[in-house]
Amino acid sequence: MKFNAQDPPRIFSVTGAGVQINISDCGSLELNPNEQVTFKTEAGSEYDVVRKSWGFYATPSINGRLKSFGLRGALVMSKFNKIYLLLVESDKEKDFFEYIESDFQTFICWLDYGPNLEKIINLFK
Repeated sequence: MKFNAQDPPRIFSVTGAGVQINISDCGSLELNPNEQVTFKTEAGSEYDVVRKSWGFYATPSINGRLKSFGLRGALVMSKFNKIYLLLVESDKEKDFFEYIESDFQTFICWLDYGPNLEKIINLFK
Protein backbone atom coordinates (compact mmCIF):
# COMPACT_ATOMS: atom_id res chain seq x y z
CA MET A 1 0.00 0.00 0.00
CA LYS A 2 1.20 3.49 -0.80
CA PHE A 3 -0.48 6.64 0.48
CA ASN A 4 0.23 9.91 -1.31
CA ALA A 5 -0.88 12.79 0.91
CA GLN A 6 -2.16 15.96 -0.73
CA ASP A 7 -0.89 18.62 1.68
CA PRO A 8 -2.52 21.03 1.70
CA PRO A 9 -5.68 19.34 0.40
CA ARG A 10 -6.88 20.31 -3.06
CA ILE A 11 -10.27 21.94 -2.57
CA PHE A 12 -12.79 21.92 -5.41
CA SER A 13 -16.49 22.60 -5.84
CA VAL A 14 -19.02 20.03 -6.95
CA THR A 15 -22.34 21.26 -8.27
CA GLY A 16 -25.33 18.96 -8.39
CA ALA A 17 -28.81 19.81 -9.55
CA GLY A 18 -29.65 21.59 -6.30
CA VAL A 19 -26.57 21.74 -4.08
CA GLN A 20 -23.02 22.97 -4.32
CA ILE A 21 -20.40 21.66 -1.92
CA ASN A 22 -16.65 21.92 -1.49
CA ILE A 23 -14.63 18.70 -1.44
CA SER A 24 -11.16 18.42 0.08
CA ASP A 25 -8.96 15.97 -1.84
CA CYS A 26 -6.61 14.74 0.89
CA GLY A 27 -4.60 12.30 -1.20
CA SER A 28 -4.56 8.99 -3.02
CA LEU A 29 -4.04 5.42 -1.94
CA GLU A 30 -2.48 2.72 -4.13
CA LEU A 31 -3.32 -0.86 -3.19
CA ASN A 32 -1.70 -4.03 -4.46
CA PRO A 33 -3.90 -7.05 -5.22
CA ASN A 34 -5.43 -8.59 -2.08
CA GLU A 35 -4.81 -5.51 0.07
CA GLN A 36 -7.61 -3.86 2.02
CA VAL A 37 -8.18 -0.49 3.62
CA THR A 38 -10.91 0.33 6.12
CA PHE A 39 -12.53 3.74 6.40
CA LYS A 40 -14.05 4.57 9.79
CA THR A 41 -16.37 7.26 11.11
CA GLU A 42 -16.26 8.76 14.57
CA ALA A 43 -19.60 7.00 15.23
CA GLY A 44 -18.02 3.59 14.59
CA SER A 45 -19.25 2.81 11.07
CA GLU A 46 -16.72 1.03 8.89
CA TYR A 47 -16.29 0.62 5.14
CA ASP A 48 -13.78 -1.77 3.54
CA VAL A 49 -12.32 -1.61 0.03
CA VAL A 50 -10.33 -4.58 -1.26
CA ARG A 51 -8.11 -4.53 -4.36
CA LYS A 52 -8.07 -7.67 -6.47
CA SER A 53 -6.01 -8.47 -9.57
CA TRP A 54 -9.15 -7.80 -11.68
CA GLY A 55 -10.36 -4.63 -9.91
CA PHE A 56 -11.99 -3.90 -6.54
CA TYR A 57 -14.55 -5.13 -4.11
CA ALA A 58 -16.06 -1.66 -3.76
CA THR A 59 -18.06 -2.59 -0.65
CA PRO A 60 -18.25 -5.38 1.87
CA SER A 61 -21.29 -7.64 1.37
CA ILE A 62 -24.15 -5.15 1.16
CA ASN A 63 -26.64 -7.26 3.12
CA GLY A 64 -24.04 -8.67 5.55
CA ARG A 65 -20.84 -7.03 6.74
CA LEU A 66 -21.73 -3.54 5.45
CA LYS A 67 -24.94 -3.64 7.46
CA SER A 68 -23.11 -4.94 10.55
CA PHE A 69 -20.68 -2.00 10.16
CA GLY A 70 -23.59 0.45 10.50
CA LEU A 71 -23.99 1.32 6.82
CA ARG A 72 -26.83 0.76 4.33
CA GLY A 73 -26.47 0.61 0.57
CA ALA A 74 -28.86 2.91 -1.28
CA LEU A 75 -29.38 3.10 -5.02
CA VAL A 76 -30.21 6.61 -6.28
CA MET A 77 -30.50 8.38 -9.63
CA SER A 78 -29.49 11.98 -10.23
CA LYS A 79 -31.53 14.50 -12.17
CA PHE A 80 -29.03 13.85 -14.99
CA ASN A 81 -29.90 10.09 -15.05
CA LYS A 82 -26.62 9.05 -13.39
CA ILE A 83 -26.95 6.04 -11.06
CA TYR A 84 -25.10 6.06 -7.72
CA LEU A 85 -24.56 3.55 -4.95
CA LEU A 86 -24.46 5.57 -1.74
CA LEU A 87 -23.57 4.25 1.70
CA VAL A 88 -25.74 5.73 4.44
CA GLU A 89 -24.96 5.55 8.15
CA SER A 90 -27.76 3.64 9.85
CA ASP A 91 -28.88 6.53 12.02
CA LYS A 92 -28.48 9.18 9.29
CA GLU A 93 -31.36 8.24 6.98
CA LYS A 94 -33.15 11.55 7.65
CA ASP A 95 -30.04 13.54 6.63
CA PHE A 96 -29.67 11.29 3.57
CA PHE A 97 -33.23 11.89 2.36
CA GLU A 98 -32.91 15.64 2.96
CA TYR A 99 -29.70 15.67 0.89
CA ILE A 100 -31.05 13.73 -2.08
CA GLU A 101 -34.23 15.82 -2.08
CA SER A 102 -32.22 19.06 -2.05
CA ASP A 103 -30.17 17.78 -5.00
CA PHE A 104 -33.22 16.54 -6.94
CA GLN A 105 -32.08 12.93 -6.78
CA THR A 106 -34.48 9.99 -6.89
CA PHE A 107 -34.29 7.26 -4.27
CA ILE A 108 -34.60 3.88 -6.01
CA CYS A 109 -34.22 1.39 -3.16
CA TRP A 110 -32.27 0.16 -0.18
CA LEU A 111 -29.96 -2.70 -1.08
CA ASP A 112 -29.60 -4.33 2.33
CA TYR A 113 -32.94 -6.08 2.81
CA GLY A 114 -36.57 -6.41 1.87
CA PRO A 115 -38.73 -6.86 -1.19
CA ASN A 116 -36.69 -4.57 -3.45
CA LEU A 117 -33.55 -6.63 -2.91
CA GLU A 118 -35.56 -9.83 -3.49
CA LYS A 119 -36.92 -8.38 -6.76
CA ILE A 120 -33.39 -7.57 -7.96
CA ILE A 121 -32.14 -11.06 -7.07
CA ASN A 122 -35.11 -12.77 -8.74
CA LEU A 123 -34.85 -10.57 -11.83
CA PHE A 124 -31.34 -11.83 -12.58
CA LYS A 125 -31.63 -15.48 -11.50
